[in-house]
Amino acid sequence: MGSAHTIYLVRHAKAGERRTWPHDDVERPLSKKGWRQAEAIATRLEARGATELYSSSYVRCMQTLQPLAGRLDRTIHAEPRLFEDEPFEPALDLLEEVPDGAVLCSHGDIIPAVVQALHRRGMRVDTPPDWRKGSIWVLRRSKGLVVAGKVWPPSID
Repeated sequence: MGSAHTIYLVRHAKAGERRTWPHDDVERPLSKKGWRQAEAIATRLEARGATELYSSSYVRCMQTLQPLAGRLDRTIHAEPRLFEDEPFEPALDLLEEVPDGAVLCSHGDIIPAVVQALHRRGMRVDTPPDWRKGSIWVLRRSKGLVVAGKVWPPSID
């Protein structure tokens, strides 16, 4: 699956521990390992013709796409439909709106809900699910509908 008719749904890279983070969770940054994952994600998606970048505005999501944004000289669009603890249905609408090659970064509650909803709507899933931080769902579209998906496990776990 190349970038033609393909979009990428990324689970944010590793961040510090939620339970030990003393500030608002929205501000929790990537860990050192998370930054390595973000670089690996950038390498992988730059080579596949990534285009526009969309992310939850949570710091860890925006940081996950920063290396790719730098390589592509692109702005990361903050997208409320990708926020944690929000309904997943608006994220499904977003998948229909974004251009081919788009990269979307979200959270561990939204991504499984979106992929499972796509599967219920008829998307063929070509790999076992992987919900780990830094995983990338490769979603193939045809006539505006997501018809097939597979997941790339994190390059750095």
